[in-house]
Amino acid sequence: MPFAPSTMTLTSAAFDNGGAIPKRHTQEADDISPALSWRNPPDGTKAFAIVCHDPDAPLVSANGTYGYVHWVLYNIPASVSELAEGSDKHTAGTNDTGTQAYSGPMPPEGHGVHHYYFWVLALDSDKTFDAGLTLWDFLAQAEPHILGMNRLLGTYERR
Repeated sequence: MPFAPSTMTLTSAAFDNGGAIPKRHTQEADDISPALSWRNPPDGTKAFAIVCHDPDAPLVSANGTYGYVHWVLYNIPASVSELAEGSDKHTAGTNDTGTQAYSGPMPPEGHGVHHYYFWVLALDSDKTFDAGLTLWDFLAQAEPHILGMNRLLGTYERR
């Protein structure tokens, strides 16, 4: 992702920054996305995107990317500042399970604590992106439009 620091904040009612993600939001249970909210977007924001990525996943793809993409969500209007738990609104990209939905944490058993980075990206364009883009395809198109971003870190360990 591009370097676009921002004072925008991203929070969740489900877990604190750096805290454990409740089992409810994992593939071991209900596998529903956590509620998210963001504040203080950069001036000129016309849309948002949300990404969840696990850099601790022991995977490297043929194109040189690493980790595991759990969620890609975009075409979120600038008037929106939160997503409800389990939200199916807006446009889903394709995650690394090959589905167009949220796919919660499910690290390999005994692999230790994994870190899940939920990112909010503020875009200067309300261009409509096609459904089903991978994270990397989405970023290739969106990168010139990213005004700012910030993250919320959650952890999960499968025992």
